[in-house]
Amino acid sequence: MAQVTRITVEAATNLPVAKVWKAWNTPSDIMQWNSADPSWHSPSSENDLTVGGKFKHRMEAKDGSFGFDFEGVYDKVDLYKEITYTMGDGRKATTLFTEEDGKTNIATTFDAETENDPEFQKQGWQAILNNFVKYIESTN
Repeated sequence: MAQVTRITVEAATNLPVAKVWKAWNTPSDIMQWNSADPSWHSPSSENDLTVGGKFKHRMEAKDGSFGFDFEGVYDKVDLYKEITYTMGDGRKATTLFTEEDGKTNIATTFDAETENDPEFQKQGWQAILNNFVKYIESTN
């Protein structure tokens, strides 16, 4: 079996972890921030944040030209600390939340897929994470 490339993206917010966690996991919030580019959006989101629970976020180009479901099953949910899940194609991802002095650092490490260049994937995931920080800091 080929070696899996693991990629990590990180961002920091000026907010406490409880607010970050809520916006990260609430479907109505996810629909507001879950895109890598302004020409994309998430018109729907379902999230059962429990071990064995499923999530499904629809991601689409706003012009309707392309779309896909980003989905998976939760393997570990440690309140305000860690979320680990297995994506629909079997790849794994872990997001860690670390609060210090009322600020929260978010770090996601994921298995790269093999179709797109790892640097391209990193840029996409980082853009979504940056969009999340922009959203949460503008709404709190």
